[in-house]
Amino acid sequence: MNISNLEQFVQRENAMRQIFKSRPFSLLNPADRQEIADRIDSALSPENLTCDGELRGSQVQQKYRFLTRCAQELLSIDPNVQFYEFN
Repeated sequence: MNISNLEQFVQRENAMRQIFKSRPFSLLNPADRQEIADRIDSALSPENLTCDGELRGSQVQQKYRFLTRCAQELLSIDPNVQFYEFN
């Protein structure tokens, strides 16, 4: 399966982690995969998905589709990761 969306998501997360001098995420590490799943879950919460109501319509749909593709790609790599917002 193609995991380009997931790789893009991880790259963005790692760019933020670099600012704060945190260790980068790796898709090879099971603990990191769960943390990535948690980050995707957080991004899928209604408040974060809509940027507290600042995004509407097609912007929200585009963001939602990207995040759900990331979640699906992560599940294809590791079916043991847990999601709560994504079913």
